[in-house]
Amino acid sequence: MEEKNILAYFKSPEQAEKALEQLKPLKLIDSSINRFDGYPGDGSDRILNPITSDFPGLGYLTLGGDFPDRDAAILAATSVDASGMSAGAEKDETAGRDILLTVVIEEDDFAKAMAIIEKAGALV
Repeated sequence: MEEKNILAYFKSPEQAEKALEQLKPLKLIDSSINRFDGYPGDGSDRILNPITSDFPGLGYLTLGGDFPDRDAAILAATSVDASGMSAGAEKDETAGRDILLTVVIEEDDFAKAMAIIEKAGALV
């Protein structure tokens, strides 16, 4: 049998888990749910007080990034996301979709799987 892959983007882990649960009766070969980000590392989750703590820069605090070099940290700090001065685009369908459901499924169940995933609110 042939296999098909699906990459579906959700706004919350719960949405992705619900969709995956509905896919279980199908011929599911493999699946995973991951959060992704444009910046490396865990960053600000370790800072208690930015006034008294030692931190490498704005991108570390606001983007949660551990940057491999100073240049990357400076470039990340230029993002509107780092400053908090942008509310984002109102009609941007991709905004907030940082949960990735990856599914490998048998080809004959592909259409059913796509219907379930799209109904669950994914961007495919």
